[in-house]
Amino acid sequence: MITINLKPGSKRAASGPSLAGGLSAIKGLPSKVKDPWPMAAVVVALLTAGALAWIGIGSSSRISTLDEQLATARAENRRFKQFRIEKRRAEAAKDSVVAQIATVRSVDGDRYTWPHVLDEVTRAVPPYVWLVEMANIPGTPSAADTASIEPPPVALQLVGRAMDIQNFTRFMRQLEDSEWLKDVTVITTQTVIDRGRAVTAFTLRAQYVRRNAEPAQPAAPAAPSAGER
Repeated sequence: MITINLKPGSKRAASGPSLAGGLSAIKGLPSKVKDPWPMAAVVVALLTAGALAWIGIGSSSRISTLDEQLATARAENRRFKQFRIEKRRAEAAKDSVVAQIATVRSVDGDRYTWPHVLDEVTRAVPPYVWLVEMANIPGTPSAADTASIEPPPVALQLVGRAMDIQNFTRFMRQLEDSEWLKDVTVITTQTVIDRGRAVTAFTLRAQYVRRNAEPAQPAAPAAPSAGER
């Protein structure tokens, strides 16, 4: 505030306490306080209030940070939940396709069985050997065949005649070399009279091998030698 002195020569009165008076009042304050415990209680209360305010500010900042992390975690949870739903759908579609393919294979598995069997047997028959019977016999399924839905194994029995034992042995060897036949086994062999001539009658059994792809073309059987004739 601006004070105007209207009386020349007179001193302006002090408008308020001076700095020196304030300092002297502060210095004399301890002498005026007779009991220091209330002052200490006030100081402790002020310190406690400050500490609580500091803790509240820190807690508020930490809660804000945790809220952001919680929102991020919830967004990730929703994203992964949607991903798991899509994964289950894809796995269900895959299982359905695999089941359909297995059904088609089980239905289509025996379509070319006997063409392969007849082709391999015809290729293996040497001169002076002829067949009188070829029949399908029930095969013995293995544990893997029983657990799968694939068609049961195909086994065949061959009954024929050979002019001599050498031609019969050659016929067996060429059957064993086939990529579509396995477990070629001799059941019986005996000498019989056929049209007034002694020949070797035989009974063989073999098992058909299913393959996913066509085997390589086997080499043509060699011509019989003069000794085999």
